[in-house]
Amino acid sequence: MQPLNRSVRSRFVALALFPLVVGFPVLLLLLAGWGGAAFQELLVFKVRSDLAVATTYFERVQGDVGRNIEALANSGALADAQRRPGTRLDALLQARAQSLALDYLLLVDEQRQVLASSLNGARPHVYPAGGVPAAGLAGQSRVALDTFSPAQLAALSPALAQRARIDLRPTRGARPSLQQQSQDGLVLHAAAAVPGRRMALVGGLLLNRNVDFVDRIQHLVYPPGSLPQRSRGSTTLFLDDVRIATTVALPQGGRAIGTRVSSVVAERVLEHGQLWLDRALVVGDWYVSGYQPLQDSRGERVGMLYVGFLEQPFVLAKWMALAVLFVLFAITMAVAAWVSWRFAQSVIHPVGRLRATMRQVEAGQLDARVGKLPHDDELALLASHFDHLLDRIQSQNQALTRWAAELDDKVAERTRELAAANQTLLTAQQQLFKSEKLAAIGQLAAGIAHEVNNPVAVMQGNLELMRELLGEAAAPVAEEFRLLNEQVQRIRLIVAKLLQYARPSEYAGYLQQVRPEEVFQDSLVLVSHQLGRSHVAVSKDWQAAGALLVNRYELQQVLINLLLNALQAMPDGGMLALSTQDCPGGDGQAGVLLSVSDSGPGIAPGDMAQLFTPFFTRKADGSGLGLWVCLGLVERYGGDIHAANLAAGGAVFRVWLPCEPALASPGEVVGDL
Repeated sequence: MQPLNRSVRSRFVALALFPLVVGFPVLLLLLAGWGGAAFQELLVFKVRSDLAVATTYFERVQGDVGRNIEALANSGALADAQRRPGTRLDALLQARAQSLALDYLLLVDEQRQVLASSLNGARPHVYPAGGVPAAGLAGQSRVALDTFSPAQLAALSPALAQRARIDLRPTRGARPSLQQQSQDGLVLHAAAAVPGRRMALVGGLLLNRNVDFVDRIQHLVYPPGSLPQRSRGSTTLFLDDVRIATTVALPQGGRAIGTRVSSVVAERVLEHGQLWLDRALVVGDWYVSGYQPLQDSRGERVGMLYVGFLEQPFVLAKWMALAVLFVLFAITMAVAAWVSWRFAQSVIHPVGRLRATMRQVEAGQLDARVGKLPHDDELALLASHFDHLLDRIQSQNQALTRWAAELDDKVAERTRELAAANQTLLTAQQQLFKSEKLAAIGQLAAGIAHEVNNPVAVMQGNLELMRELLGEAAAPVAEEFRLLNEQVQRIRLIVAKLLQYARPSEYAGYLQQVRPEEVFQDSLVLVSHQLGRSHVAVSKDWQAAGALLVNRYELQQVLINLLLNALQAMPDGGMLALSTQDCPGGDGQAGVLLSVSDSGPGIAPGDMAQLFTPFFTRKADGSGLGLWVCLGLVERYGGDIHAANLAAGGAVFRVWLPCEPALASPGEVVGDL
């Protein structure tokens, strides 16, 4: 009874736990999928906000530089320094450049000739051309980013040119490049007109290696405590795809200046001018990144502003949250299973006893009963009624058993009689069907033999007449005359076989020793016309050493039938493979195996069992008798023929015939068949 209780208990508990077992995992999967997508959207939203803060600060710095240059150009200090003899403008510009954290301040005239400079050492002669100084000389204040060449930087200051020079580092995921060094400089410069004079004040800030600038942006965007403990934020300025100022650290230490951005980011941001707000590979680590293209004074994209934070701590936090959900789910399942188990105990035991009693009754123990249950409830009442019902059924079953035994004996006897009669009828039908078909074939064979004999006699007489009339002139085609004569004899033999089938007591054939490869060669000559039309290549492999004791023309009939079937299976050309080899039979008897294989579509699996049955064909104009006749001829010599599909494609027919002891030389008639 215990196994039955376990079965009932498992079903009851499974029914109680079905919503938990099915619903909770689905809910967990949905929560994991939706939560992962929402979590990723939150990370992208954060980096979008971070990039907006960094862009705003960068624009504010540009505005401050422009306003400071304009204020200095309009200041009284600059005007006084120009009016008072002996006042050095260079000292004033040097002091103001230092206070404004600029790399240079220059006073230029209409030809961009430098009149005063904050740079120590040799004064530059001409300020580089561009929209910024042109706007200042035209009376308009302007601030913009521009790329300065190494020569332009060196003309301003050799120190600036040296600072702009950055060795490029190999970077995983970057675009392939043969360049080893970046020498251009990304300069934030502004120009403002000097009132009352045809001059302009120009100030600039070189961003290459300007770590103070990117450190201020990082401190503003990612102040301490704004990211998880193991994460870190970073800020970078790019000139084209090269990091010229960055807070990203290299694994071996130091800043990742000279490394390059990944190719996918460069394509979207630099080539297409689009924002990048997604995860990206940053010097070997994955960051949630934001990239903003930077444009110069001509509106061309010259670099990028980047902010981002390490992704791994956030991913770990997501998986930790999912792990907590999984633990809670497991605890809930355990508690629910325990509650369901306790609840099921009051029902499982009575139901188990009822089920066990029914199983015993089904097994033939008609005296099995539930008995008295421990609790007097509805299940106990049901068990009592069930036992009473079993008592009545047992008494009635005894009477039914006696009647059934008598009826079974009568039914079994009648069934045996019907089965025997049915088998006799089926055998008679099969024999009748076979006799009708064979009788029809015999009538057809006798008629065809009679009709063919007359033209064959005419053909043979004319063939002999042609040979006599031609005389020596027939020598070049003597072989063809021989083959024609042999085929006429073959037709006569085929007619004789048809007559033998129709009147077996009046006709008989004869045996002779033949080489299987010779019969193959003669058969190929007879099907040469079909070979030429079908563009089929022929391969031959003659390995058999034994000779066959058969009727040469009957074996030729079998091989020609197989060759024609193979050619018809390759209408568009292919490979026809012929082979002979010595092959002992199942009982060890010496024999020869003749094979004909093609490279056609092969034989359908459903057709394989019917190939050698009479009247079965898949050809529109076929009779279905060719393979059946071949099988009869081969089996008459104690041989066998079977077909198979090749693994490389196509089909193969293999004919096995026994080798007889040499009774005479090949070609000599040795007896009747």
